[in-house]
Amino acid sequence: QEQLMESGGGLVQAGDSLRLSCVVSGRTFSLYAMAWFRRAPGKEREFVAAISPPGFQSSYADSVKGRFTISRDNAKKTLYLQMNSLNAADTAVYYCAEGYSTTALSQGTVNYWGQGTQVTVSS
Repeated sequence: QEQLMESGGGLVQAGDSLRLSCVVSGRTFSLYAMAWFRRAPGKEREFVAAISPPGFQSSYADSVKGRFTISRDNAKKTLYLQMNSLNAADTAVYYCAEGYSTTALSQGTVNYWGQGTQVTVSS
């Protein structure tokens, strides 16, 4: 069974940058698509970004396009989310997720979830 562990969250000011990481235990990281989701206070969890198994294809929610970049290092079994130009609307718990494809992940079909890491952006 895969285990996903996020890190890198924290309290930042509007306009700042932050990089999240997600380390995956298990032997099949490079075979699966990965994604980031987030849940803002009082809202449902929403898709943020996804990346294909080799890392050549990615997709983003409109709300983060141009500001966030998803990437992965298959040798380190680690997923990243570089977040720039953060604003208060980005405040949420961020989750990494593993799935069969970027399309499936963007539609909410997830095999495994991480526990989440809190990102708080003060304005």
